[in-house]
Amino acid sequence: MTHAFIVDFRKRSTTAGQEVAVPVTVLETPPLRVAAVRLYASSNGARSVSGELWASELLPQLGRRIPLPKTPPGTAEREAFQRAPGEEVTVLVQTQPHLVSGVPSKTPDLFEVRVSGEDFAERRDWALALLGKEVHFEDFAREGEMVDVVAVTKGKGFQGHIRRFHVKLQPRKNSKHRRMIGTLGPHNPSYVTFRIPQAGQMGYHRRTEFNKRLLKVVRDPKTDPIQVAGGFLHYGEVRNGYALLHGSIPGPAKRLVRLRLPMRFRGGPQEKVEFRYRSVHSKQGV
Repeated sequence: MTHAFIVDFRKRSTTAGQEVAVPVTVLETPPLRVAAVRLYASSNGARSVSGELWASELLPQLGRRIPLPKTPPGTAEREAFQRAPGEEVTVLVQTQPHLVSGVPSKTPDLFEVRVSGEDFAERRDWALALLGKEVHFEDFAREGEMVDVVAVTKGKGFQGHIRRFHVKLQPRKNSKHRRMIGTLGPHNPSYVTFRIPQAGQMGYHRRTEFNKRLLKVVRDPKTDPIQVAGGFLHYGEVRNGYALLHGSIPGPAKRLVRLRLPMRFRGGPQEKVEFRYRSVHSKQGV
């Protein structure tokens, strides 16, 4: 993370239109690669109608995640896929961890993304045109718009009642334990409900944060560098394109983060944010 000075875009804020300092998260956005296309039809739920069409050339690192097709699809398979009916079109995209500095895993992540639109044939043709190619973040994101952030939080292991749920400590003269809840619930019902705060796993949960504003989207870091002296703590240097988000996001450095269109945003048109200053000073006193 770093900080920046921007013109306050919140119209109802007391500092609307003034220069304010805000915390920002630097999110590196290396390109994704489209590995396959899939069609779905509605029949007692979503059902794959014609299997998948994989790219003719796949990165060998993907073989660490799933068994790769032994033979690339030919012209007949591609034509049959183009004639296949359906209602939904999705693409299977893979990450490219070798493009990011210091990622310990070489195994790419593989996930499915829905292709939106009204005409089914246009969506299918558009997905086929992307098959085997790279998709950049700035091809879909716009500066100033809202996004939802889906990520896995930092894991903190097995923790007790107090740290996990911040319940009140027992009195000083308690005969048993101070860092424990006072009761497990009533006699009836005669079982412990899920509402009772107890010790257990803390962190390493999938969480969604709604309505994070994209302050800036940069494709080439050479044109608008974000490097700080000594690199970012626990991360290093940003070698690919990046995005600046207002505020913080879940999870530690170098963990996969997914962005999607906002589901709960009820605001008006989203305008580009005016930057005045962005801090690139060292975060470790270099």
